[in-house]
Amino acid sequence: MTPTDAPHVVGDVMTRAVVTVGTGTAFKDVVRTLQERRVSALPVLDGSARVLGIVSEADLLPKEEFRDSDPDRHTQLRRLSDLAKAGSVTAEELMTSPALTVSENATLARTARIMARARVKRLPVVDGSGRLVGIVSRADLLKVFLRTDEDIAEQVRREVIASLLPSPASAVRVTVCDGVVLLAGRVRDRTLVPVAARPVRAVEGVVDVRFELEEPTASRRT
Repeated sequence: MTPTDAPHVVGDVMTRAVVTVGTGTAFKDVVRTLQERRVSALPVLDGSARVLGIVSEADLLPKEEFRDSDPDRHTQLRRLSDLAKAGSVTAEELMTSPALTVSENATLARTARIMARARVKRLPVVDGSGRLVGIVSRADLLKVFLRTDEDIAEQVRREVIASLLPSPASAVRVTVCDGVVLLAGRVRDRTLVPVAARPVRAVEGVVDVRFELEEPTASRRT
């Protein structure tokens, strides 16, 4: 992977071949599809390939949980949604809707935040019309960390050092080891160090950034 083709948005890392079901897919067919395709959730589409919702293993479990039980009044009030799913027989009745989706142009960082806040493992990816174009998982987002140290170092030099810490007033060396960026050498203004830290961390594949920088000596300034 080179700096020019480093993944920046969801469309760069998503899986385009997605297993889906329709609104009328029967309960047992949903289970069968999950098992055979070894996935834990399925987008539910309408006839125009728009994402209506997601049906997951968690949506199916109430069917078994309440199969031979008679929940008390407190449980009925507290778990109305689960009890409704327990009586569901199609994907439309089972699905969680509306579906949480993401655009193929969304940044990987934004997508990671959405997943973390919603506590989901994957998101359907849609175009501007809400049509499914792919699916992105946690594992897909981690692909950025497969970039080589050389690629990361080159991008840091080109996009950060050249603009914020240029020579000759600064003489900054960039080395990367296992994704950890080290900026070492001489810098004309130490107040630029925290300014530089943020864009370095924003480079795809960076694990951490560290500094070993010094201001130019008085003799060098004269």
